[in-house]
Parts: sequence; structure tokens; C-alpha cells
Amino acid sequence: MPAARPAHFAVLATCLALATTTSAWAQTSKLPVTSEQRRVADQVASAGVPLSELAPNAPDQHVVKSGDTLWDISALFLKSPWRWPELWGMNRDQIRNPHLIYPGQVLMLVKVDGRATLQFARDAGGSGAGNGVVKLRPQMRISAVDSSPIPTIPLHLIQPFLTDAVVFDTDALAAAPRIVAAQEGHVVLGQGDLAYARGDFGNGTDFRIFRTARPLTDPTTKEVLGYEAPYVGTAELTRTGENRTGADGKVDIVPATMTIRQVKQEVGIGDRLAPAPARNLERYVPHAPDKAMAGQIAAVYGDSIIAGQNQIVALNRGKRDGVERGHVFALWRDGARVTDKTQERAEAIKLPDERHGILFVFEVYERVSYALIITVKEPVKPGDRFTQP
Repeated sequence: MPAARPAHFAVLATCLALATTTSAWAQTSKLPVTSEQRRVADQVASAGVPLSELAPNAPDQHVVKSGDTLWDISALFLKSPWRWPELWGMNRDQIRNPHLIYPGQVLMLVKVDGRATLQFARDAGGSGAGNGVVKLRPQMRISAVDSSPIPTIPLHLIQPFLTDAVVFDTDALAAAPRIVAAQEGHVVLGQGDLAYARGDFGNGTDFRIFRTARPLTDPTTKEVLGYEAPYVGTAELTRTGENRTGADGKVDIVPATMTIRQVKQEVGIGDRLAPAPARNLERYVPHAPDKAMAGQIAAVYGDSIIAGQNQIVALNRGKRDGVERGHVFALWRDGARVTDKTQERAEAIKLPDERHGILFVFEVYERVSYALIITVKEPVKPGDRFTQP
């Protein structure tokens, strides 16, 4: 068999890995790398990045450990963690798929002629041939069932949200089937209870239950961007409804019977039933937008008026504006209006706007998107501004 060319190493390695690892790892290996990320990687792959772009305390090497995220590692080596493609592009021959960095691997920072490249080492002590740097070659990778690549950001912060909220482009829930009565006169329902509902169920039998949707509006234009529907639980259609005509000619309306299967919170009369869009928990890759972009915070998720670090906010920009999952934005605080009293005549002035936080987009709809507040200095509220980082 002829020797595989270097460009084919990643393909061959992936094929071998798919035969020996879990299906979860296999799905992860197919995650996309955008053309913009490849473009940036290509720019720096041959020579690395200038030392001036490294974080002040960038380590010579780092052993990837459980609990690390791609964001954490980017922050170790680079001044700007969202410049992930450049971290990956430091040595594209070795880090061919940035989604596949595992606990136990050793990353080594190599500095030559004012430039830096990132490579894998054999171990923390640098044992092995030469300086401890090892070239990747096709090989079997046999992983334990619980072994998986490190995530981009702490997934536990957004995973509940991906079940809890859905945004509809129109107020579709207003016409969706609704719960009209409960078993034995109950006001609220729990798992296993029967509920009675009316509406057009189509051919479906499995439904998700949502509370009445609230409109998300643009802070400036007041345009309705979508309708956020809090998730309540799931229900199964166990008996269809019908209209019965009695002997006296009167028509009795008999609602459909639903069995409550799961509950996030108590189910109540008036809650709506609808199939929800499929939700994918992807390994989001941080990257800056490839064009100038700006917008405002449309709402804070939940019942809070203001938000802080690790909370979720809705943005007034979505797919139609070019927002992507993984986009990183800078948060800005409006400069205060003060009075300059240093002259004979006092004069009103406005202080400069100050950047004070970072947002990470993880869910995108047509006109609205959701972002996690990664860092922030002051509380965030609807109307606050964001831009590309």
C-alpha cells in the first residue's frame, strides 16, 4: 500500500477512529469548520502568530484536563479567546479538527523567530524523540465510553435552556391546541395526570407543552422579533376528541385526552400544545463575525430585569442579519452624561462608551438569537449595545 500523503492523514485517521470509538464521538468528528475559520487558519498555519498576540502569561505547555473548554484553552494562549481559528491555525497539520481535543493531550507552545506555533507533545515532561513534539499519524484510537472531546464552553450553563425555551417566528401558539380542562377538576397537573385539550392535532401523538408565548421586541424599532414560549412539559395524545349528537339533536363537544408524560413545571389550563423545533446540542466554536455587526439586548431570559455573568440574554439580531452560532460579541456600557464645571460656563458632556463584557451566541433564529454572558463588569439590561469584538 503506498504511503498516504499528509493531506490524507486526517481522513484516514477519522475512518479508523469511527470503527473503534463510540457513536457520540463519531457524531462530533463531523462538526463543521467554516470557510472563514479555515481562511484565518491558512494565514497563520505556516508561520504561526506574532508573539505580541499571545496572552501575557501564556504557558509553555498545557495538559488538557477534564473540565477544560476550548474557550479556556484559547484564553491561556491568546489575548482574545474568540480568536480561536488562529490558535487552531498555529499548526494546522497537527490540530486538524479543533473539535477533537481530548483530556490528557499535551499542548506545547513553540516560539521561533518572533512567532509562535502550537503543537501536541508526547507528555507533560516532553519525553520522546527530539524535543518531545510528536507528529500526528494515522492510528487506531480506542477510547473509553465516557471519553469525549472537550466542549467549547461549559455546556451545563446552556443545556437546560435548550429544553426550556423555543422561539416561534410568528405567534403560532395562539392557534395551537390548548388544554381546556383537567382530570377531576384539578387546577394544575403533574406527571401521569390526564388533561383534556381542543384544537387541530394533525397526525401527531407526541406534543410539548408551552406556556403562553411572550413577544420579543426590538428595543429601538419596537418590531416583534419572535415569540418566546417557555417549556412546561410533554404530553401524549391518548384519545382523539369528537362531536357527539344526542337523541335530542344536541351536539356535545368531547375534547381529546392527553396524558402528561414529563413536567418541567406544573401544567395548567390554557397551556398550549405544539411540536417543537428539533434542538441540537452542538460543540459551538467561538469566532468573531467576518463583518461589522452591532445590535442591542432585546430581553433577559427568565423573570430577571438585569443579567450578570453566566446568564442568558436575547439579541435583536438573527439569521437574517448574519448571526451564527459561536459568534462572539462585545458588550458596551453607555457613557454617562455629566456636567463639565471646569469652565466659567458649565456645559453638558457625554463620556465615552466603555466595553465591559463578552457575549457568546449559542442559538439563532430568524430575527433573534440567544447568547451567554461570558464575562461582564456591570449588570446587563435590555437596550444595552453589542458589537463585533
